[in-house]
Amino acid sequence: MAAKAHILIRKGRVIDPASGRDDVADLLIENGRLTRIGASLDAPGADIIEAEGHWVLPGLVDACVHLSLPGSGRSGDIASETRAAAAGGITHMAAQPDCGPVDSTAVVRLIREQAGQAGFARILPIAAMTQGLKGEQLAEMATLARAGCIAVGNAGGKVADALVLKRCLEYAATFDMPVMFRPQDAALSAGGCAHEGPVATRLGLPGIPALAESVDLSRDLLLVEATGVRAHFQQISSRESLRLLRVAKQRGLPVTADVSIQHLLLDESALEGFNSHCHVIPPLRSAEDREALLEAVADGTIDAICSQHTPIGSSSKAAPFPATRPGMAGVDTLLSLVLGLVGEGKLDLARALDAVTAAPARCLDIQAGQLETGRPASLCVLDANAEKDYAEHWLSAGSNSPWRGSVLKGSVKLTVCQGKVSWLTD
Repeated sequence: MAAKAHILIRKGRVIDPASGRDDVADLLIENGRLTRIGASLDAPGADIIEAEGHWVLPGLVDACVHLSLPGSGRSGDIASETRAAAAGGITHMAAQPDCGPVDSTAVVRLIREQAGQAGFARILPIAAMTQGLKGEQLAEMATLARAGCIAVGNAGGKVADALVLKRCLEYAATFDMPVMFRPQDAALSAGGCAHEGPVATRLGLPGIPALAESVDLSRDLLLVEATGVRAHFQQISSRESLRLLRVAKQRGLPVTADVSIQHLLLDESALEGFNSHCHVIPPLRSAEDREALLEAVADGTIDAICSQHTPIGSSSKAAPFPATRPGMAGVDTLLSLVLGLVGEGKLDLARALDAVTAAPARCLDIQAGQLETGRPASLCVLDANAEKDYAEHWLSAGSNSPWRGSVLKGSVKLTVCQGKVSWLTD
């Protein structure tokens, strides 16, 4: 999209959870930087965006997306998925290291070049913690950090050898790199495709117990404490894991956590009828787990809400449930679904918006997710009352979402990423 020299956004409701701001104001972007926020600003020659009746929010920060590079087996490409993200108000996306894998500077350079050429959203690559994500030998973390990676992780691939994992964490701690964990014990979850509970039993599906997550999380927390590394736990799904995280935070361990939006909205009952769109890892758990996750977001035990975006074509979901590929596309609908939780009274508006803007930025240790003057502007303008039909306006190349075809509240009118317009409706 064409860059505009100056943009004046007028009379929008400016909501910035990081500063606590919630009032009607104008915002001025000059040469890509947010320079002023105030009442009745004047900027001769600037392009005017009339935002009266709309919300002006920081650009969303998505802490977990699985992108599509050749060989990843997913649908679309970086351009298609970042465009879908921009239409959903997302400006920053942490890309998991399983697109590649991200264990060489060539892959990091390819991701950054493709994202830069597309110009829709900023991609923040997560480096592979072990070579080829095989969990055996340390990757060149420092080299990958210099190439532009913001953290390291293994994208759900396990590092079975505790000594290898300890060395990985010590190495990452030496360079002060955050480590991303997605806890799930490989042996306890082997062969499973659904939460081990009454629904899986009735449908005859092999189960993954909640214990698989908490056992692995326990080990990871002990190693985090031993090494002092900064740790971010991704896609937490169970009550017992929340108890462990609360204790870890109370003890002052440097840990943060996120949950995917689908785990806040759906539980194991969504699998009735063998709905393969709801085949995700970790699996959708019990209604009690879902309620506990909502409480954990509200009280801050869970810092951030992510999309866990995984675009997959329809053919990968057209098979008997256990044979379908797990994953759900989510960047199109992340903001609307979060606002839906607010509308249902499940989350406070400020906390919900914090969980998709400033909080994930803090988890990732990046400068984003807030409306701060003097910095490159990253924001979106939202018509919170408009209804958006995702049968007509779905942009991701992945068709795998139970909400594709739904009508949801909230339509992004403008997204500005790093000072450039990345999405603008007519």
